[in-house]
Amino acid sequence: MLVAEQPSPNARAHPYRGLSVQHVDEVPHADFMREHLMGREVYRRTDYIALIHGDAVGLAAVARAPSDELFVPVVDVEVWSGPDGTQLIEDPAVDVGNATALAGAARRHGRPGVSGFVVKGQFEHINFIWEPDPVRIFVTEVTPPAPPKLLVQARQVVDFDEDLPPVDLILDEVTFDDLAATAPSDSYLLPCRGAGTELSAEMAYLDTRPAAPEEWVMIGCERSMQFHRHFYGSEPPQVDICPRRRVEDADPGGLWLIKCCMLERGTEFDGKRAVVPWGANLDEVRHALRLLAGVDAPVPVG
Repeated sequence: MLVAEQPSPNARAHPYRGLSVQHVDEVPHADFMREHLMGREVYRRTDYIALIHGDAVGLAAVARAPSDELFVPVVDVEVWSGPDGTQLIEDPAVDVGNATALAGAARRHGRPGVSGFVVKGQFEHINFIWEPDPVRIFVTEVTPPAPPKLLVQARQVVDFDEDLPPVDLILDEVTFDDLAATAPSDSYLLPCRGAGTELSAEMAYLDTRPAAPEEWVMIGCERSMQFHRHFYGSEPPQVDICPRRRVEDADPGGLWLIKCCMLERGTEFDGKRAVVPWGANLDEVRHALRLLAGVDAPVPVG
């Protein structure tokens, strides 16, 4: 089977054992790379080879002869880039199995005009990434706390999930101050005191179930309104904090990670927006990000 002539953006060895790194006695220009690699024995899991001479590095994809042997000959070579288009980066903080970490190294250290970045990172392990183009995912959250929990969880997932392509998480932040400013009042009812919110007005907290309702404006979502109806049999003026409704009402483009307290468990996905529960766990956030990045396929409904 012949190798692809044109790599796609974000291409990398996955797992990174698929990249073989070899030091050579000549500058690895295209002709040298083809001659050096064609027919050469490689490990049976090798798909890519980086040839290094001093600071010069070249990157190639290889096809192996069909065989169950431990080492097999190369039967096709496609040189992706020579020293002018390839850069060797050394950054011992980088997890080279993680695409976002590789893209970050390329962003921090990369030279203009380079397409292939060969990164030597943690434990001196090496991988490459080709023309990194991170997937932009907006995370809509209410603050405080800052940073908000959903963004922190998403960052944790991106840091450990090696199946994800490079991901750029962008916070779409709305603050309680912003929300309160849309409905000025001397008194506000908030869902809970856990976020440490401070407003220039009296504040009460729904989770403490005040003895009697007051002339307050409730900053909360539909679930908060349900609680208020149950507790007091009434509906106060409301500023809706629902991140899901905020995005749906605005109908922005792009990819969005959102939470909604009306979703009890699991993940909902419509092709552009992934919704997780207000108290989402890491598995739910991970599945949402994998859906948004195209790693997981959505489960058909019905």
